[in-house]
Amino acid sequence: MPPTLIQTLVFLFFTAAACFPATESSGELPTFREAPAFRNGRECPRTSWSTAAADKRAHNPSIIHIAMTLDATYLRGSVAGVFSVLQHASCPENVVFHFISTKHRRSELHRIIAATFPYLTFHLYLFDANLVRGKISYAVRRALDQPLNYARMYLADLLPATVRRIIYFDSDLIVVDDVAKLWSIDLGAHVLGAPEYCHANFTNYFTHRFWSNPNYAASFRGRGACYFNTGVMVIDLWKWRDGKYTEKLESWMRIQKRNRIYELGSQPPFLLVFAGDVERVEHRWNQHGLGGDNLEGLCRDLHPGPVSLLHWSGKGKPWLRIDSKKPCPLDSLWAPYDLFRHSSSLFSDC
Repeated sequence: MPPTLIQTLVFLFFTAAACFPATESSGELPTFREAPAFRNGRECPRTSWSTAAADKRAHNPSIIHIAMTLDATYLRGSVAGVFSVLQHASCPENVVFHFISTKHRRSELHRIIAATFPYLTFHLYLFDANLVRGKISYAVRRALDQPLNYARMYLADLLPATVRRIIYFDSDLIVVDDVAKLWSIDLGAHVLGAPEYCHANFTNYFTHRFWSNPNYAASFRGRGACYFNTGVMVIDLWKWRDGKYTEKLESWMRIQKRNRIYELGSQPPFLLVFAGDVERVEHRWNQHGLGGDNLEGLCRDLHPGPVSLLHWSGKGKPWLRIDSKKPCPLDSLWAPYDLFRHSSSLFSDC
């Protein structure tokens, strides 16, 4: 019996749904292929970690802790970032991921990570957006206004006391080296380590109102302050708690809300609090700016020197440019880590 018109329309509807990726506007989260299992070599120490450790000040240096935010908009980038870390890690089973999300679609995000990385040790923590909602003022790019963009300020409050050190990664980067090398840097007396860029002109990150106020401008006096990008940071959470650094960052956010002293979301408060007091990390660990500027998102080249981490900070994200058939040359370096399922296996000829 030939199919009826209704049966034909239903078949075409489901075929189209399988052949075209879900978008944020459709209300569906993307789906991903299952990542392969990455196992430790014989030289790796056998160890484990749990939030339920009896000694809350215990610290196991063999466990690498990485924090990332997780949301629907950047989920594809987060998955690629995790995949890249595991693929290049010398002891991938010793890497623990700490994901931060708001309550919106939290259970779905947990399910997707668990299905994509069934062998991954990870924890998902709830970030209360109300902590920062009243302290945020609009930025030059809408993504910088989102409460989750400020979650990096609250890692010491969100994560268990058993986590002494954390690597924070943005969701628009890939790692192409063994993350243990970054983990092992000596922070010395510093709270935070990151690549610094001392050629940067600080006048670009703060408004005229900031520089014309003697009290504000004096905050950098005598500090030897250099720019650093907060998308890649190594943080000593114990020192952070002891120094009450979350409160210091919040203080500048309140000033910003009243007086508009900067333009770029959560980056300037970190500069105000930490610039000049950062343990320097090799530039290879944050080849940032690959997403172009915050307005146009134009294509950019790599900075000179070796590369261990590529970071698409800025407006242009590689998955969006690839899907729009307008990729930048360097987006081809991100694509091999993209586990996004472009079509249903039931319709392999889409």
